[in-house]
Amino acid sequence: MPVSAGYQAAAAVQSSSRIIVKYRTGSAAARDRSTKVSVVQSALSRASLGAGKARTAAIRAEHVRTLGVGADLMRLDARLNRAELDKVVAEIAADPAVLYAEADVKLQRVDSPKAKEQPQLVPNDQYYQTYQWHLHNAAGGINAPAAWDIAQGEGVVVAVLDTGILPGHPDFAGNLLQGYDFISDAETSRRPTDDRVPGALDYGDWVATANECGPNTPAEDSSWHGTHVAGTIAEATNNGIGMAGVAYKAQVLPVRVLGKCGGYLSDIADAVTWASGGSVAGIPANATPAEIINMSLGGNGTCGSVYQDAINGAVSRGTTVVVAAGNSAANAGNYRPASCNNVVAVGATRITGGIASYSNYGAVVDLSGPGGGGGVDGNPGGYVWQAGYNGTTTPTSGAYSYMGMGGTSMASPHVAAVGALVQGALAAANRDILTPAQLEALLKQTARPFPVTIPAATPIGSGIVNAKAALDKALEVPCDPAVDTCGPVATPLTNKVVVSGLAGAAGSEALYSFQAQAGAVLSILTYGGTGNVSLYVRLGEEPSSTVFDAKSARAGNSETVRFTAPAAGTYYIKLVGASAYSGVSLVARQ
Repeated sequence: MPVSAGYQAAAAVQSSSRIIVKYRTGSAAARDRSTKVSVVQSALSRASLGAGKARTAAIRAEHVRTLGVGADLMRLDARLNRAELDKVVAEIAADPAVLYAEADVKLQRVDSPKAKEQPQLVPNDQYYQTYQWHLHNAAGGINAPAAWDIAQGEGVVVAVLDTGILPGHPDFAGNLLQGYDFISDAETSRRPTDDRVPGALDYGDWVATANECGPNTPAEDSSWHGTHVAGTIAEATNNGIGMAGVAYKAQVLPVRVLGKCGGYLSDIADAVTWASGGSVAGIPANATPAEIINMSLGGNGTCGSVYQDAINGAVSRGTTVVVAAGNSAANAGNYRPASCNNVVAVGATRITGGIASYSNYGAVVDLSGPGGGGGVDGNPGGYVWQAGYNGTTTPTSGAYSYMGMGGTSMASPHVAAVGALVQGALAAANRDILTPAQLEALLKQTARPFPVTIPAATPIGSGIVNAKAALDKALEVPCDPAVDTCGPVATPLTNKVVVSGLAGAAGSEALYSFQAQAGAVLSILTYGGTGNVSLYVRLGEEPSSTVFDAKSARAGNSETVRFTAPAAGTYYIKLVGASAYSGVSLVARQ
């Protein structure tokens, strides 16, 4: 079977002839297309490009279209190198009529091209135990089998913004919606025209020769990346063939935004808007808006206004946006869309539960999922396994198959699919589904502590996504004050029983409770591990960093709170990440 390992994403900004401009409401440019072009043309004349004024004067701008976020895509009739592009964008942004301007750059899928390996066996569902460690392995998996007893994602739509889909793959049985192809450039899409079209067929993203996609970029076979990602979310299960998906009764809405050499920011932003139920000029309304969007793509650079506008719009419509943190072994705060606000950014772990060597990290990473460790963990344990294709170029160059891939691209759909399980279970129980902020908080709160210490310098969130724990927490029966003694939802501690392996990101909070007796000395301690955790305690109510009965906030993880004459009742214990921490132990003794 084909296998693939993580790699560092190519630089997002190279040369380009496309610029996204959002004009200020009330300005003449906001109302008139010719004025929009004039603003860009004037900026070109002010820019001091390397070839001098003669070249600048010869460049002409044209209006291409208005994006779903209200910005406009402008195209120049000459490609600018990065330095030239930065100058022109800065000049446009300086115009009083302009709210913001950004280069319309290409972003890529965040994993590697496939490498070939001989089949070990022909998989079907009964062999998911052998290949799909990421669903069930105690150290590295997401605890999916226990979750399937409760929910399978029925009724939930998950949009996959990716390379498209191979709809004929036999392991997608009735759970694919038609979707849409948002690539607006024929060279990138490999379709005959620049027009966007219904359906999301993956035409292949192969690159025939090195350096076609920019300096030092390789030739590579088609990845069939979107099909693999969609398989993690909703590959048919218990159908006698292939492998299993996490939310296998959910529906996948494939949205094609990546083709040869990646995909343009403007197309991705429009796809986010459309997939979440927003309006995009010239595109029919989406009849099946997604409750969750998965974006296993990215590139260098902080978020930017175009991406943030699109994501904010999706979240305002109730859609949770889950994104890959990136595969550059670097701070995810310098990559997009992981650095955007209002997203669930996902790091990658190995079969051991430890951090994958390629995974981006940092304070913006919310939690992690299985991405595979590559060759260091062997085959199949080094890869995430799902539906694929063995053709090297077009979707008619081979046959349907199954393949292993590695990367935060693979981790992200595990989290998106668990979100689908939660939303589907709540709807089935006639409960309100969660808002994006509530779902993000739930997924982070219920994540399983990392079984392997994560270095404090490379935090990857609150833990590994845990399908069963997320469902259990979501479906808890709300406390009825008329019947029950109600209090905050907290994990109970048992006297003198140590809870170990605790981890959290900077600013994270975890709440525990302890039933104390009157009189006997009560001690609450944290110790071990790496990073810096603070401890806050309050009787009867949830503490905070400003309201508490006692606290310990020394540097490091050795914290102690002691009550020499405690009252009988429930003491609530909150761990707060002063910085990222992992491998910490907590115990209450009385």
